[in-house]
Amino acid sequence: MANDNHARQVPPSIITNQVLIAIRKIIQSIAINSRSLVKRVGLTGPQLMILQEVAHAGEVSAGEVAKAISLSQGTVTGILERMEKRELVTRQRSDSDRRRVLVQATETGKLLLETAPPLMQEAFVERFSSLHDWEQTMILSSLQRLVAIMDANTISAAPILAAGALDEFTGKPETKK
Repeated sequence: MANDNHARQVPPSIITNQVLIAIRKIIQSIAINSRSLVKRVGLTGPQLMILQEVAHAGEVSAGEVAKAISLSQGTVTGILERMEKRELVTRQRSDSDRRRVLVQATETGKLLLETAPPLMQEAFVERFSSLHDWEQTMILSSLQRLVAIMDANTISAAPILAAGALDEFTGKPETKK
């Protein structure tokens, strides 16, 4: 037992510090990109993804958008409500099924998409896809191990490179209202 306590008192190794620095750089890169996106087009990454999906689909339900971009329907519905207030999308009941609410991008929303930069994850996916299969598997395995080490297995996350819990409009950390 004395050896266990002694091992815990040893200062972090150079490798440990380099891992922590790498994690911090990833977090900072995502946060910087998120703030830049909000500043440039007034949308967060998830908002931009939703607007892109709606514009691409033409007319679509919130549930279909949620499924297409791997977010919960509740999250997508909340974002769509806020985007409707900004006149980026319209929502209306389906003529054929009054229970369904269909969403469409407005001209304002479509114009915004024309000026929007590519999402950070689009570049990531392109670069990651160019790696050998063994490199992709090694990175995935290492990241999954880090998630376990950081006790983050129970945290729900979508495949979106965006800073966590950000206010959908300001891109700043959410505050309790």
